[in-house]
Amino acid sequence: MRAALVVAAFIGVATLAGAAWWVVALGPPPLGQDIEFSSSVVDREGRLLRAYATSEGRWRLPATAADVDPRFFAVLFAYEDKRFRDHHGVDPFALSRAAFQLVSSGRIRSGGSTLTMQVARLLEPRSERTFAAKLRQIARAIEIERVLSKKEVLALYLDLAPYGGNIEGIRAASLAYFGKEPRRLTLGEAALLVALPQSPELRRPDRFAANARAARDRVLDRFAATGAVPADEIAFAKSEPVPTARRPMPFLAPHAADRAVFEAPDLKVHRLTIDAVLQKNFETLARERVRALAATLGPDVSLAVIAVDNATGEVLARVGSPDYFDQRRAGHVDLTQALRSPGSTLKPFIYGMGFEDGIINPETLIEDRSVAYGSYAPKDFDSTFQGTVTVRRALQQSLNVPAIAVLDEVGASRLTAQITQAGATLALPSGEPPGLAIGLGGVGIRLSDLVMLYAGIAQQGTTLPLNEHFGAGVSQARRLMEPVAAWYVGNILLGSPPPDNGVAGRIAFKTGTSYGYRDAWSVGFDGKHTIGVWVGRADGAPVPGLVGRAVAAPILFDAFARLNAPIVALPHAPKGALVTSSAKLPPPLKYFHPGRLGGAMSLASLRILFPPDGARLDPTTTDGKPEPIPLKISGAVAPLTVMVNGVPVAEQPGALLFTPDGPGFSRITVMDGSGATASVVVRVDDRSESHLTASAAIKAAR
Repeated sequence: MRAALVVAAFIGVATLAGAAWWVVALGPPPLGQDIEFSSSVVDREGRLLRAYATSEGRWRLPATAADVDPRFFAVLFAYEDKRFRDHHGVDPFALSRAAFQLVSSGRIRSGGSTLTMQVARLLEPRSERTFAAKLRQIARAIEIERVLSKKEVLALYLDLAPYGGNIEGIRAASLAYFGKEPRRLTLGEAALLVALPQSPELRRPDRFAANARAARDRVLDRFAATGAVPADEIAFAKSEPVPTARRPMPFLAPHAADRAVFEAPDLKVHRLTIDAVLQKNFETLARERVRALAATLGPDVSLAVIAVDNATGEVLARVGSPDYFDQRRAGHVDLTQALRSPGSTLKPFIYGMGFEDGIINPETLIEDRSVAYGSYAPKDFDSTFQGTVTVRRALQQSLNVPAIAVLDEVGASRLTAQITQAGATLALPSGEPPGLAIGLGGVGIRLSDLVMLYAGIAQQGTTLPLNEHFGAGVSQARRLMEPVAAWYVGNILLGSPPPDNGVAGRIAFKTGTSYGYRDAWSVGFDGKHTIGVWVGRADGAPVPGLVGRAVAAPILFDAFARLNAPIVALPHAPKGALVTSSAKLPPPLKYFHPGRLGGAMSLASLRILFPPDGARLDPTTTDGKPEPIPLKISGAVAPLTVMVNGVPVAEQPGALLFTPDGPGFSRITVMDGSGATASVVVRVDDRSESHLTASAAIKAAR
């Protein structure tokens, strides 16, 4: 007897030792660290914009319990693993029941597998269904639950459960079969997603809808037996149709998604500033509009739209083309990034510089007459001239001759430098310096950069780089023009006559048409958003009849209507803005006189000798008050007018006084009796809390 006990003990110890050796030989338990998920791009709220298949061609999107409707788990536990919350990887009761059924009936009626055992099988897939394979699953399940929490085990099941074909995980399955995220599932949908992993290929709804329905109904019957829901709800769930085809994965903002993945290929989830609802609205608008335009402009016409938040520079929607897969229109090309001729859309920045220099006001009278600059003779779009008009009308009507006259004064090189300094990229013809033709589109610019510049006007003259990466923060602002000048421009553009589908006085906007009818533009803004529209052919070929006002402007106003947000008023006039009529302007501002700043037609000799341009002023003080700073000029004809940042300074007997806005940069402009003008920009250091007031006695050189 004792010998038998010893032998039995020895056999038991040997068995345990062998089992322990076998478990150790299996190696470390799989915990899912190396699972490859699909790269996904989500919007600012975490909504899926686009997903990319894994390197194996599978759709596998990560999910947690918080991402899934609670009803799914109620059905899952009732059907697959009633004691999931209580066991430690293996359910002895389920295994005993399965063994008894096998012995009594001679066939497997239930597998006895827990969700953890299924996870173990999914982490270490094997084709054989043997007793050894089942023992391996049991050992792995116990090991997994010693390391991972129930929440983590459940997350692995949600990620790896097979749903037929190349679909893995509940999130990909819900998108493929129901076209929605699994947060809101009906009872019938939840039951179908529980049933499919049991036999994913034979129950695929897109191939074997009858099998899928029968399996779903069996799951519902099992759930009904728990008494958790009334019978009529089960009956209604059984009446739900089973999907018979797979839906395409979400495919919003494909150009922005491609760019994000290209820039950070190792990142699996890319969160953009884009709003999925707005993006979908704009993509629908683009498809509708391009179909309508094709009837009159031909089948090759395309378009691009981009919308941004003025205050942050965040891109809220980007439509690079109406159809990403349209080969005829080169749909894969992001046309918001294509260099195109801007037509007249740079005119607001020309006038902005004129306002900044103090040589014009919105109500200044300017000539729209035939004029030549050497061999260059600009004409208006309709080849006619309107005579004497206000600067306001000249910009609203997009007259060419007045814009070129102002550009000749402020300087084409300075315009390009100021726009470049604000963060935009201008592409000039190879080897050519900036010329007057850039005012009418003789330069290349991207729609995204043009939108950034217009958003800068809305932001009182400061630009922010456009940003599509959510959470990146607001970049440092750059100077575009002075606040008063920006307000003048915005106020003028707010009065531009709208297209037939627009309402006047709500959106400040400008249109443009490039030479040869290759590009049509419209860019507009309110106090919150800026939207830009480009229409043309992707290959840059001419399109007869392509005019910005007729083609792009209506799309712009439709885009604002689809923002689903109220129009926000532009800011009020800043301090120093001169709002009056032409008749009441100071004499130097009543009429625009070419040649004030040394343009091509300049005869002026007026110069500011001190302070020189770019000087840094560090005034001394006496009794706490700053000492006057002398202003020296030459070549002036009395009387003289001094302006600070475009605002005339009141005349003082015997002297002219100017008061900078405070510490920082100020533009000082002097005009003489002949209409000549000279300007310098100086920086005033902050030595005290008081503003600097400098006075200077000015002698007119005769």
